[in-house]
Amino acid sequence: MFPARIRAGAPLALVLLALFGCSSAWGCTDTTAERGEAGVGVQAEDTSGRPLGVTAAVVDWRLEPHPQVPAEGDKVHFHYRFDGADRTPGPALDVCAVDKGRVALGCRTVYASEARPARDGVPADDEWLDVEHPEQVVGVLFIPNDQSHDRRTCAVDIKDGGGTHPPKPTRRGDQL
Repeated sequence: MFPARIRAGAPLALVLLALFGCSSAWGCTDTTAERGEAGVGVQAEDTSGRPLGVTAAVVDWRLEPHPQVPAEGDKVHFHYRFDGADRTPGPALDVCAVDKGRVALGCRTVYASEARPARDGVPADDEWLDVEHPEQVVGVLFIPNDQSHDRRTCAVDIKDGGGTHPPKPTRRGDQL
């Protein structure tokens, strides 16, 4: 009699395992890291807020027409450095032109690995930011959150995904 009860309950147990064993049993959760404090010079940090040993800094910036499209008017031309980065992937940080209220007017992501080594061997380069109102730009700031390593989400990989993800990329209009 006891074996008959086990056999009768076995299909129900398999259904429950199928329904819950592949979702909540893994305990997969996605969270987003807090955006770090933007600055002219920042310590790159991982999604836990731990420093990566790399400092990114805006060396200088100016408004001028891009040489390839001068008819489009002034753009933000800036130079930057990644101190402490080697030529391996390294961090990828958002950088934004901001107005006096620290509202982003134009942003892009720059990668330490794509910067050319300067005379002192430190990765350094220049980039351009397109902004609607260049006359409002008062500075160019880095955001310290490394954007280069974003894990798979739970929706994509219930077993190995999840965890803390970098903040969403910084966009025009974001308050920094």
